[in-house]
Formats: sequence, C-alpha cells, structure tokens
Amino acid sequence: MIRVLSAIFALCAATQALACGETSVCPVGERHYQISFPEGHEAGAPIGALLWSHGYRGSSAGVMRNGSLKRMVHDHGLALIAMQGVGGTWDLPLGPRTFDSTGAEEFAYFEAVIADAAQRFAVDTDRLIASGFSAGGMVTWYLACKRPDSFAGFIPVSGTYWLRPPDSCETPAASLVHIHGDSDRTVPLNGRPIGGTKQGEVSAALAQYVAIGAFGPAQSARHGDLRCEERGNARGDILEFCLFEGAIRFGPNTFPTGSSG
Repeated sequence: MIRVLSAIFALCAATQALACGETSVCPVGERHYQISFPEGHEAGAPIGALLWSHGYRGSSAGVMRNGSLKRMVHDHGLALIAMQGVGGTWDLPLGPRTFDSTGAEEFAYFEAVIADAAQRFAVDTDRLIASGFSAGGMVTWYLACKRPDSFAGFIPVSGTYWLRPPDSCETPAASLVHIHGDSDRTVPLNGRPIGGTKQGEVSAALAQYVAIGAFGPAQSARHGDLRCEERGNARGDILEFCLFEGAIRFGPNTFPTGSSG
C-alpha cells in the first residue's frame, strides 16, 4: 500500500510540474515564468521563443494579459516566455536599490528558465530572443552585454543601462534593435536621476555596442512609424536604433505604440 501511495504522489507531483503555461506559473527555484504558444502548436515540437521582461512593478501574469504582444510573437512562430522579477523589479548593477549588484542573480535566473523551458517544452535554445519594456529593456541591455551567446538577438524597448554602460562586454556582439519614444518622460533618451543614481543615456549604450560589434556607418530607414538608423558588421549582425513619435503605451490589449504623453 505504501508503495502504491508513493507512486500516486509521485505521479501527481509530476503532473502538477507539467501543468504550467499561459495561465499558471512554471516554478524555477524561488521564482517562476509563464509561457504561451501559437495556436496549433504541437506539444513537444521544437519552437523558438521570445523572453519578455516586464517593466517596474510588472508581472509575468500581466504580460500574459497583453493580447497584442502575444499575437505579435505568435505570428512570428515563436512562443512567448514571460519572465518574473523579484517583487516586480530586477537586480541590476548601479540601480537605486541594487547599486553594488553584478547582475549575477538575474543571469542565473535566465539561464535556469532557458534550461527548464528547453526540457519541459522543447524550446529551441538556438532560436531565442531577449526583449523587454522599460526596466525590462534594461535587463535586455545587460543580457546583450554579458550573455550575447545565449540569444539570437535582443530587442530592448524604452530601457537602457543604469547610470552608464558596463566597463566591458562579452564578444562577439549579437544583433540588437533598440526601440524608444522620442518624448519618453519615464525613461528619457538622456536618462533622469532616480534614488541616488540615474538612468543612463541611450546614446552611450549604442556607442559602446557599435564599438564592440564593429558595426559600420548608420543608414537611415523608415519602417511604418519608426525612424531608424541601421548598421551592420562583417559577421552579418545588425544594430538598429528606432524612434517613434511620443512615448510608450503598454496595456493589456496593446503592444508599445506612440502616444501623446
């Protein structure tokens, strides 16, 4: 009887571990993530993914309520993985409450999520994109600097480093597209003081990335409402800096778009 009960408890535990996804969390250590798949995706079939980091005081559940973001990611044949900061924030170097951080805790969390999603859902680790909004955009920049080989590319949205770029970044650089509103007041292009530190300047982050990636001269381009400066390098990587008029609006039924405030 004891063996039978043990087997039942083990089966229940395994079932509970697998029963995570868009509306329930996938535990990883003391943290978690959530994942959403395109309609018609066959369970167990390999799939690429976009790992999205929420803004300050955000949550993975809030990301999963953003229908526009999910549709955009799914339309590109990717799963959406919603990451979860501790208490709705991220442990990043030079931040207001994390000034002396190395970012190691966040890097370890991302590595653990990637490993878990690959084992649990057959997520293809060669087809991963890191992205995020505001504070999540800051996470994305730090990943691009310190973990460029973990992702095929990076898309920081309205976020950059705290205070200044790191003293050094890992190479070779990967492809990166930075998107920002030209009148953003929450994360201005030139940053703003917060709690004894400040948000860094986007131009400084881009200048460092141009150098470490050996990106060539910028070419102007338009993509809908986006005004972009595009660069390439000999490896075939791209670096794009795209502005839109206004600031970010990010809600449950929208993806970041221009607004009047």
